Amino acid sequence: MTTQNTLRTVFLMTLVFVLFVFVGYLIGGQGGMIIAFLFALGMNFFSYWKSDKMVLRMYNAEEVDQQTAPKLHKMVKELAEEADLPMPKVYIIPQKQPNAFATGRNPDHSAVAVTRGIMDVLEWDELRGVLAHELAHIKNRDILTQTIVSTVVGAITMLAQFAIFIPFGNNDEGGNPLVALLVLILAPVAASMLHSAVSRTREYEADRGGAIISGNPRSLANALKKIEAAAQQVPMQVSQRTAQSTSHMFPVNPFSGGKMMRLFSTHPPTEERIEKLNKMAETGEYS
Repeated sequence: MTTQNTLRTVFLMTLVFVLFVFVGYLIGGQGGMIIAFLFALGMNFFSYWKSDKMVLRMYNAEEVDQQTAPKLHKMVKELAEEADLPMPKVYIIPQKQPNAFATGRNPDHSAVAVTRGIMDVLEWDELRGVLAHELAHIKNRDILTQTIVSTVVGAITMLAQFAIFIPFGNNDEGGNPLVALLVLILAPVAASMLHSAVSRTREYEADRGGAIISGNPRSLANALKKIEAAAQQVPMQVSQRTAQSTSHMFPVNPFSGGKMMRLFSTHPPTEERIEKLNKMAETGEYS
């Protein structure tokens, strides 16, 4: 993980927690701030232990092994060895859209899931690039980072919604409706922007790490191009709630359905990622 990306991620995550505590303080003064902090700790602890099983269940993922999916299993094993990672569990998702994700609280408890569609659409060297990208997420512990940020952002949204009903802690005459309305509107927007910024930073870093692990930046670049095109044509068949809570996990947003405002996009522009990877193939540097 590059120092620049590490510092950027730490800075953004700090802003997310500061925003959460600030919203808690506005709603209930110092007591609200403490409650908000404890609430965040409790939710993060639950997400740390349960998020991997929850997301795999959301997508009806089926675990496979070297008997049921020998080529896929062998590829993941070889890449895990190249990345100096423990062998993750391997899952196949019964979806036609080509995509993949990694999950798990740490490298020793991790999983890689691919859709059936991705094995039909991509060449095997391209699939290798995507799997290396997902293993880079595991190596960088991005799953835990994203879980924490997603949880706190969701909590900010809930707290902001409560703000319109709960008197503010430092106002003896009750809540200020204007301030409550501003918190209700602006806090979730700011939280979503920070969450998206963290996600974009981690995607760039996973591209770089995946290219190193696979040894072929162009294969990942070609795979991203194909997945991006397919995401517009083949919808992922899941609930809206699942789509909103898991879109950041995939190498390309499977629920984009068109152009999104960049500030709220969980993924960097695919064309920029492809350009960086192709440049890396030529120069050996990712920038």
